[in-house]
Formats: sequence, C-alpha cells, structure tokens
Amino acid sequence: MPVSEQPLVGVIMGSKSDWPTMQHAVDMLVQFDVPHEVKVVSAHRTPDLMFDYAETAESRGLQVIIAGAGGAAHLPGMVAAKTLIPVLGVPVKSRALNGQDSLLSIVQMPGGIPVGTLAIGDAGAKNAGILAAQIIGNQNTSVREAVRAWRQAQTDFVLENPDPSID
Repeated sequence: MPVSEQPLVGVIMGSKSDWPTMQHAVDMLVQFDVPHEVKVVSAHRTPDLMFDYAETAESRGLQVIIAGAGGAAHLPGMVAAKTLIPVLGVPVKSRALNGQDSLLSIVQMPGGIPVGTLAIGDAGAKNAGILAAQIIGNQNTSVREAVRAWRQAQTDFVLENPDPSID
C-alpha cells in the first residue's frame, strides 16, 4: 500500500504468532489494491490499545476491521463492542483444540453485537480479505472491478482445466 493512501481496512491480530494465518487476508487486500493497515492488538495483553483502536477506527477512516485471534479469541467481539464499523472475525487455529475454541469464541456473540465470522485458519483469513474488499467495493468501483476480475479468472481457470488428471 502506498504510504499516502488512507487505510480503509484494519487487519489486527492477537499476537505475532497469528501472522502466518492473517497474512492470507492481507494478500487478498493487496491483490485488490485495498489500502489497509496491519497491527498486533491483543485483547488480553493490551486491552487499552484494543479499546483505543476500536474507538478511533471510524474517525481514522477505516471501513472494515478484520480481527484474527486464537484460543479464547476475544479480540473480534471486544472490538465489535466498541465500534460501529463491520468487524470480520477470523478464528486462528490453536494447538489445544484445533481452532474449535477460537471459532466458538468468535461466532457466539450475543444478539446486538455482530461479528461476521469466517472459517478457521487460512481459508477464513483469505475469505475475510475478499469479503472486506467486497464491502469496500460497494462504494469503490475500482476495488469492485478488481474483485470481479479475480472471480472471473477463477471461473476461467476451472473452465479451461476441466480434466483433473492433466497437469
């Protein structure tokens, strides 16, 4: 992302160890040329930073937040409780319960505080990046057209390669 561009999507994660998963969301944002920022914001280790991040997101121009977390995975829900912009939660695969704990922590939000919850792990992060681009694309035609072209390229690839036994 060029330095001069205002981030429209915030990609946050509970710890640096979540980066290998969350990088897939960032890869999609880069592919669609969506201005974004990336930060470690821990619900448990830096709660004041988390509240400040969520409370100032709208005034800083963010339109979507992608929040990835593992284990207890409180980050997406707590951020959603402190902002009106959409929050997409990515359950990061955990060692103890293979990401099931993360998924349940994110998806079981009380009525009134929604978090759009994606799949566990890399696919969920990738889809969060695509979904964020689709949301931004509602008001940004260049992003919408980039997503449209990407989807068409996926379709074309499948149609051009119908026989899986041929490399």
